Amino acid sequence: MADYDRRGGGGGGRGGGGGGYNRKRRYRDDNEDDNHYRGNNSRRRYDAPPHVRLRKQLIAIAENPMIERHDEISQIANLFTDNWDDDVLLRGNFTDLVLQLCVEQPLKTPFLAGVLMVVNTNKPEAMDLLLEKAARLIEDKLREGGWRDVKLYLKLVGCLQGVLEGEGVFGVLGELFERAVGLQTASSEDTIGTEIVKIILLTLPYVMAAGSPEQVQQEWQQKAADLLENTAIIASEPHPLQAVIEPYHPEAGEENPAQSQSLISLLQAQLQAEAAQGWALSCLPRPWQFPVGEVETVAKLASAKKHVLPNIVIPKTVVRGPRPLFPEVYISVYGQQEVESVPPPTSLASSLIRDALLDTINVLHFNRNATARQLIEVDCYFAPRTFALRGTPFDRLRDIEKPKSTWKPEDVAVDAVFTQLFLLPNPEHKLVYYHSVLTEACKLAPAAIAPSLGRAIRYLYRNAPRMDLELAYRFMDWFSHHLSNFGFTWKWTEWVDDVELSGLHPRKAFIVGSIDKEIRLSFAQRIKNTLPEPYQKLIGPEKEKDVPDFKFANDDTPFAAEGREIAALLKRKAPDEEIDAVIQRIQSQAIDRDLDALVASTDVFVTCVLYVGSKSLSHVLAAIERTKDRLADAGAASDASRTQIIEAVMAYWSVHPGVALSIVEKLLNYSILTPLTVINWALNVQAGKTRGEALAWAHMYELVFNTVIKVTGRVRQLVVKASQPDEMVDDETRDNEVRNMRELFRAIEDSLGAWAGGTKDEMLESNARGEEDGLVRRWGTRWLRVFKRRQAIEEAFLVEAVRERERREEVRKEWEVVERQRREERERKEAEEKERNGANGAEEEKKENGVEGEVDIIEQ
Repeated sequence: MADYDRRGGGGGGRGGGGGGYNRKRRYRDDNEDDNHYRGNNSRRRYDAPPHVRLRKQLIAIAENPMIERHDEISQIANLFTDNWDDDVLLRGNFTDLVLQLCVEQPLKTPFLAGVLMVVNTNKPEAMDLLLEKAARLIEDKLREGGWRDVKLYLKLVGCLQGVLEGEGVFGVLGELFERAVGLQTASSEDTIGTEIVKIILLTLPYVMAAGSPEQVQQEWQQKAADLLENTAIIASEPHPLQAVIEPYHPEAGEENPAQSQSLISLLQAQLQAEAAQGWALSCLPRPWQFPVGEVETVAKLASAKKHVLPNIVIPKTVVRGPRPLFPEVYISVYGQQEVESVPPPTSLASSLIRDALLDTINVLHFNRNATARQLIEVDCYFAPRTFALRGTPFDRLRDIEKPKSTWKPEDVAVDAVFTQLFLLPNPEHKLVYYHSVLTEACKLAPAAIAPSLGRAIRYLYRNAPRMDLELAYRFMDWFSHHLSNFGFTWKWTEWVDDVELSGLHPRKAFIVGSIDKEIRLSFAQRIKNTLPEPYQKLIGPEKEKDVPDFKFANDDTPFAAEGREIAALLKRKAPDEEIDAVIQRIQSQAIDRDLDALVASTDVFVTCVLYVGSKSLSHVLAAIERTKDRLADAGAASDASRTQIIEAVMAYWSVHPGVALSIVEKLLNYSILTPLTVINWALNVQAGKTRGEALAWAHMYELVFNTVIKVTGRVRQLVVKASQPDEMVDDETRDNEVRNMRELFRAIEDSLGAWAGGTKDEMLESNARGEEDGLVRRWGTRWLRVFKRRQAIEEAFLVEAVRERERREEVRKEWEVVERQRREERERKEAEEKERNGANGAEEEKKENGVEGEVDIIEQ
């Protein structure tokens, strides 16, 4: 960071004005000239100002494992206190930077607390300033519904519990629990209360780690026990929405890869077990506990001033905030291993480490490189010996003797990213962000991260048939994307036996879908060269063609001559009248052949448009742009012709379905196709033709899922816009969009329900296929679960949007009262101070007058 220009002023460079090199030489002193001509070109040593050095050291705290933590903390604290007089650049900036870092880089929070405690031994007023700012920030975030920021600020304040008077953070946690109880009492489906309990449970360990063993035992143990007894009321009850976010759904008789458990119920059990062991909290660092040899610092810390935590007003009405809240389920991609490479779910460390990593991942989304680096260096931010040495091969973990840890920091980091990648219903950021974090981590430490990813991939592939379908496709997307960043290399020979499985088997479907996505990211021949011989048949010769064959080039195809003629007219951008004449001929011939005239002419015209634009995606989009009015008229003519449009698109680009999906999306944007048409074609027409086999095609799921997301996104946009006080939204428009969304979900449920139940006509009419029919029913069930969840989430969103608007209004009114009371209190104190100063001034004046009178008498 170039805060200062070391080159000095002036335009000294060649061609820079002011005499060029001569001017630069003119300002040198004699010694510099002598050094220059003796061949010494070294620059003058430059020391950055204290505030710059303080910022750099504070930002980089705990990153270097070669530096002793207590030395680093002392150095930073002393740099601050030694330059305390630099008010503008140190006092305010220091506290602001600490509060910013505890949110942006939460792994460093205990070390920041360590610096603050050492600062408190010399400049306790700095601690008062920070606590005041932290209290106001917590209030602001409570009012806005910024629950993660509330948790992170409380985590910092919790680490400072040792220098707080009275109850300190316990009082805030207790009041938060009262709000949670009120919310849960009002509605069992409430998620804000669940989030508050999670914050309480995740803050408590840091509070307990902040004190000495005597403080914990004598003062805080009972308070923690009372708090845990209260939170058990909410934490022990399963949330109604938990059933729709389960990651695994094994069939009867199948082994469940991981018995999922609610995160807060797991946390509750972990904390109760930790309390029974006297709050050892062995994974948490305690950088404020200095070695015995540091006698002076230890003595100062023991006798440091205690502070009163400023009053934090918690609104009686709390809001959900900008981020949707859902119950969370604990999952891991490193289950069922013979050696524990990640903390087990019975250990509190599993929740504390993962929580800090997840906050880091989601907060630092603007810098994936910094995120990946902090994940790789996770062992720097926890207590020594919490993890095994970085880069320890998995096979060597068996040789590690107890009580040494076998937890691999690489596995813990990768596990945390997959937790977000597989978060239902939605992760906080776009899925590609989590892809990029894993890619960056693998580039930064390939020898350590690559083996961890390999074991995660094998675990997920093994359990793919039991995985929630949405998660299975997220896994497929990430897998193909990740391979594209590393030369498309993978040990495909491990899965070679699955190539011979039925196309309906989930593992075979995963292989086929992954290869198709790889081809989208590259080209067929390159991907074919990376695959073993048994996989070669999965990439047919037609996939190696850049442009699909034009079916009307074959004279045996009906309407071949007319198709070629329309294609020629489109290429030379002929007027509509010439195209109309050919279309009328097609419709006349179709009637003579007892065909639907509209369907026949639509098929020919759409296929020709696709052929003309087949050179690239931009070409086909331009061709659609030029003909969108005619396409819209064809789509509006009848349901059959509208269905034929998508049929023609998917047929023409059948070997490159990614292109077809992009075209369908464009047609939806132009309202040439309707969402209901897309759903009907996919789940009834195409799935019916293939007797359900199309349900196993990755691009078919992508088509339906993207269409649903487009519809629900439009509804959310209107609802959110309507909730803004300065926005006007037509109620009729919004209600129509909501009605269309519900109609779409009904159509999906009807179609998928029939496939899942085996009552679809195509299944009843076909000969008994035994195992294949069973697989079709299973695919139908997996699809149905995904879209039922989507429907439940959207309905909950509509209800919650109304409640959220009402809650925000209540919070606004309540906060106006609080602000008025504070303003009146400030004015009262200022008036008292003014009156006191006035009285003191009058007293001083009286004394001065008395002295002057005495002097006069003496002089007389």
